[in-house]
Amino acid sequence: MQNNLLGIHHVTAITSDAQRNVDFYTGFFGLRLIKVTVNFDDPSAYHLYYGDNVGHPGTIMTFFAWPGAPRGRQGTGQVNATAFAIPRSSLGYWIGRLIEYGIEYKGPTTRFDEQVISLRDPDGLVVELVARPGIQERLGWKGQAIPPEHAIRGIAGVTIWEDDYEQTNHVLSDILGFRLIAEKQNVFRYEFGAEENRARLDVRHTAGFWRGAVAAGTVHHVALRAATDEVQQAWHDILVGNDLNVTSIRDRKYFHSIYFPEPGSVLFEIATDLPGFTIDESAERLGTQLQLPPWLEAQRSEIERVLPPLRWPSAQGEAEWSERGRDVGQ
Repeated sequence: MQNNLLGIHHVTAITSDAQRNVDFYTGFFGLRLIKVTVNFDDPSAYHLYYGDNVGHPGTIMTFFAWPGAPRGRQGTGQVNATAFAIPRSSLGYWIGRLIEYGIEYKGPTTRFDEQVISLRDPDGLVVELVARPGIQERLGWKGQAIPPEHAIRGIAGVTIWEDDYEQTNHVLSDILGFRLIAEKQNVFRYEFGAEENRARLDVRHTAGFWRGAVAAGTVHHVALRAATDEVQQAWHDILVGNDLNVTSIRDRKYFHSIYFPEPGSVLFEIATDLPGFTIDESAERLGTQLQLPPWLEAQRSEIERVLPPLRWPSAQGEAEWSERGRDVGQ
């Protein structure tokens, strides 16, 4: 069938410290905190969402915040790096910002046709800044931490590590319809999505490497975009027909979701573009108070008592990136 997945919807990772996470992603990266809610499957933990001005699909990075969670182990069967897109002209700005805040980084290095800077967040999660041609035309979040011309423009793609590349290639190419556009040594690059929000997925074949362990500082899953519920249902039927272990449709309030692991164990989600994040907050007030789904509202008092205190960013959407917050990767 013709591929009608529109790109990456969001990437979800795990943090052990909600406040430090907010400080870093809003204060250093300059993303907007667009939603503070809870993990619907574990209401004792925050679920934090970051993105552009209203959290358009393709700009969203989210975190499950499990206080004191042990550090995970990066390895095969995981998303091992999440890449943010920046304009080519912004490489120098971001290198200067990394130096200013004393954050260790690698690069810029050339990967296929792009320049890449790699760093780790305070939990050790690998985050990349990818200089992408033509991305400057897409708008980022116009907060105060980052000049608009240098702002992050969304999710550029992800890198996964696989022990058995062939099985993963079958799912990506033959079932999901991703296009294999380049390969170099043991890295295979796939492209998918609509022209205006095209995403890339790199598969690094790491045969014999140890398995990853999901915990703090690792990615939990990557979500792909479906425009409508009808498209999502069609994909559900396709996945079932190909004997992939796909879940029933889950109501995540801001989108509807199905989940399935590919043969190498990387967890994928297919999420709908709608209803979106302004369903319970105005665009101006996004991310300014704890939001719960209707089925958890009756437990609000108990949930708020269990959740750790959280200092919200300023009205402009950024937290102060304090000296405590600069202890990256420690």
